[in-house]
Amino acid sequence: MLFWCFAVGSVVTAYLVFRTDSMVRAAFWLLASFVGVGAILVMLAAEFLGMVLILMMAGEMLIMAVVMVMYMMNPAGLNPMFMVHQHRFAVGAGVVSFVGLSVVALTVDFPDQPVDPAIDATAELGFELLGDSMLVFQTAGVALLATMIGAIALASRNGRFGTADEGSQEPSLEIEELESP
Repeated sequence: MLFWCFAVGSVVTAYLVFRTDSMVRAAFWLLASFVGVGAILVMLAAEFLGMVLILMMAGEMLIMAVVMVMYMMNPAGLNPMFMVHQHRFAVGAGVVSFVGLSVVALTVDFPDQPVDPAIDATAELGFELLGDSMLVFQTAGVALLATMIGAIALASRNGRFGTADEGSQEPSLEIEELESP
């Protein structure tokens, strides 16, 4: 029953991505859809892939929403806008893709090769996906976090050099000597 709740929830929220008129809301509906798919993967004993999907999509969608709020021409990307172009082609491509994937899923005899229980499949998958590049991913993650914190600090009302309402001024580069008592 839980599987069907996540499945229907993922499809409904994916549908809402295209029905909303806000890029920010679309990002959060897409995040909800991916969380549902990740939960299904966790239920199907693919814990590593499910959690990676949830964590990566959460980070990606939040960054996308922040960027849209910062750079879109309409305030915060929340004003109504028309986001779908070439409606007939988009609907046709979606229907053809759905039918094609459904035919494959229902007619192909997928191989059944269970993994030896003595093997830690999650660790093996992690090594296969990341290999020797774990340090690169962690360094990139820290760099992205620092970039987001810096962007938020610079975009805040106070800015880098004081409150924007009062006319902020860059501090002097000369060191002032303190008088001793």
